[in-house]
Amino acid sequence: MKIRPLQDRVVIKRVDVEEKTKGGIIIPDAAKEKPVEGKVVAVGNGKALSNGSLRPLDVKVGDRVLFGKYSGTEVKLDGEEHVLLREDDILAVVG
Repeated sequence: MKIRPLQDRVVIKRVDVEEKTKGGIIIPDAAKEKPVEGKVVAVGNGKALSNGSLRPLDVKVGDRVLFGKYSGTEVKLDGEEHVLLREDDILAVVG
């Protein structure tokens, strides 16, 4: 399925969480936290400014980003979990 977010919204696919700790302890599914890192899958056209012009987004498809644990809206695309959020909710670009 193809998706094109509107305005300053971004679609992010979460990065998989480690199954084990560094000490070798296996983490059960119930104890895992949602990852706060992901890969940008799609971006919108830009943020509409008060004078009517568009400011392009700072992130692009393929960037690895950090975002808030409870930010955005979770959506399912082609059976996979994604997060839809505004560019303002992205905390940093990794790498």
